Amino acid sequence: MHKENRSNLRRILSEKGHANSLVYIKGGSNPERFDSDHEPIFRQESYFHYLFGVKEPDFEAVIDTRDGTTTIAIPRLPPSYATFMGRMKSLSEFRDLYYVDNSIYTDEVEAYLMKKVSADEEVKILLLRGVNSDSGNMYEPPEFRHKLLRDVSDTDILFPILCNCRVIKSKQEKELLRHVTKVTSQAHVFVMRNIKIGMAEYQLESLFRHYCYFNFGHRHTSYTSICGCGPNSAVLHYGHAGAPNDAILSDGDMILLDMGSEYHCYASDVTCSYPVNGIFTEEQEILYNGVLNAQKAVMQMLRPGVSWVACHKAAEKQILLALVKVGIVNIPSNNEDILDELVDKRLGAVFMPHGLGHFIGIDTHDVGGYLEGYPERSLLAGLKSLRTARDMEENMCVTIEPGCYFIGHLIDEALNNSDLSEYLVEEKLEKFRRFGGIRLEDVVLVTKDGCQNLTCCPRTIEEVKDVLNGKKWPPLKDGTPELKRKFLCDPN
Repeated sequence: MHKENRSNLRRILSEKGHANSLVYIKGGSNPERFDSDHEPIFRQESYFHYLFGVKEPDFEAVIDTRDGTTTIAIPRLPPSYATFMGRMKSLSEFRDLYYVDNSIYTDEVEAYLMKKVSADEEVKILLLRGVNSDSGNMYEPPEFRHKLLRDVSDTDILFPILCNCRVIKSKQEKELLRHVTKVTSQAHVFVMRNIKIGMAEYQLESLFRHYCYFNFGHRHTSYTSICGCGPNSAVLHYGHAGAPNDAILSDGDMILLDMGSEYHCYASDVTCSYPVNGIFTEEQEILYNGVLNAQKAVMQMLRPGVSWVACHKAAEKQILLALVKVGIVNIPSNNEDILDELVDKRLGAVFMPHGLGHFIGIDTHDVGGYLEGYPERSLLAGLKSLRTARDMEENMCVTIEPGCYFIGHLIDEALNNSDLSEYLVEEKLEKFRRFGGIRLEDVVLVTKDGCQNLTCCPRTIEEVKDVLNGKKWPPLKDGTPELKRKFLCDPN
């Protein structure tokens, strides 16, 4: 798979006029924790993993785009390393393990590049440098000691091309994403079958992690698990160090579980929401179905050429319709045509302040959202939180995660905004301040004529009730084909 990824990069570089190049990239390092000697479990830097699949830290690599020759560089470790970490592989063993042509030590890289550059004065060294549009962090390239290497280096060409390579998934990548999402779905069902009133949120996280690791060897999760019950379910990234999934589940609470496993550095990202006691109140049911209808609306329109911004607005419209049904949003004479106007006024952003979803792959929030030549980020409420504004393309993989939340300061701001408050029923809204939130999130692949939902979780209220009551899952037949769950009833 990684060899194919390198070939794809080389092909695109050639198409764009950069065939006479050397791609030089460094892998991730494994720093100790603060001033201690504790070593956290290493997880490879994502660009390096995409191209080489190397598990160990402190590697480097060079791809010669002229002939495709790939050379990996291994850190030269002292003999004492073997005492604590086990036998060290030889250069040839690493070469064969990672399907590359040559292997050298990292302290030999500059001499290796000098030899290449001296033999061809037209060759460029392409270094990776650019800003991650989700974190705002800069990916900085390595620095050379030799002036000649600095003089022939370019830091503009590689970043947007390699980002776009990661946006469009290969056949093998799609299979990995399907596998990790299937395991994630099964783990969510395992949690549903074992949830009880009086448990702590962290026990649900523990059940999820145990299922993925014990049954499938998935050592990592793809992000910090979010396990919010009651009002905590309205905290979008709950579960952090200051709020470590430590509340107790109460009768009547909604629980929001956003958890994803990781395998071979490929992520899944799935969210389920349901009442802890398994019984939906009328209001919970209306809002849950509103979020589910938002998912359905997006999946019906998702295909190559469709704007992700348009998908987000379609989801908002369905959530606003549910808020009308529950009595929180008031529209004149029940005129549903006005909902489009409310979407444009950004009322939907009060209740769904995050974006509809994101690219997913080696990173949960995968790269390529905002690159030069593609639509820029909106400045409007809700839309500015979209992690991309691109039109969809075949073999993109995205999450679809609409939600409806009651967040105190956003409610206050809306009630103090005359453009929005006229559509809000304040007395009704006040009763929902401690409701929390509902989110449903699936991993979805864009196909040539539509989409495939890789997630295999219970989604309709009847499905959720069935699983909570111990009935068979997955079902023998999918009763909700509009969710595009092609693999739901597939035993493989």
